Amino acid sequence: MQSALLVIWSTLLLTGLAPLRHAAVAAQVPPAPPMGLERFVIMPGESQVAYHVGEVFFNQNHQFNLATGVTRRLQGEVLIDRTHPRRSRLGPIAVDISQFTSDSTRRDEMIRERWLESSRYPIAEFTPTEIKGLPDGDAQGRDIPLQVTGNLRIRDVTRPVTFDVSLKLEGEAITGVATTKILMTDFGFDPPSILGILKAGNEVTLEFRFTARAAG
Repeated sequence: MQSALLVIWSTLLLTGLAPLRHAAVAAQVPPAPPMGLERFVIMPGESQVAYHVGEVFFNQNHQFNLATGVTRRLQGEVLIDRTHPRRSRLGPIAVDISQFTSDSTRRDEMIRERWLESSRYPIAEFTPTEIKGLPDGDAQGRDIPLQVTGNLRIRDVTRPVTFDVSLKLEGEAITGVATTKILMTDFGFDPPSILGILKAGNEVTLEFRFTARAAG
């Protein structure tokens, strides 16, 4: 069952209806899954990846603001065996972070060109290596809390991270939320800062909200 839900979660975040604009892996038609396994793919129009970062405006009496950016450019795939969940499989998750959009066009442009440099390094990729908390029995229709550990690559730096995940498999759909916290400096870039104007925190909360559906 561990592999099973692991697979579930990966699908949500790794598979899109269309290949990412700068996908690290060449897009191709996936082969038919092995007997007994169902393929679930993420629905970009029903899913998103968001970042949340605290920032302080020095020129506005040190006012605090929580900056949030969202992208729906995701790809991923999960293969699930409902009868023998341990046969389920999970692949990497690719996200086009150059498409993050917030409530500030200026912030978005500076993130792409100066701070995160996502125009140069557009694809972030998470490769799961372990999952904890999967139930022994059938998970159909239940909210399942999990911890998924893997390697997260942002820019040209790869670090181990663990996501707290809550997901549900209902019929032909999987829904859920996965969150983790990272430090920008761990991935080789400094928090956004404009002298005398603003300073962002080093900690980033990453949040994945997803819907994945069984492929025909």
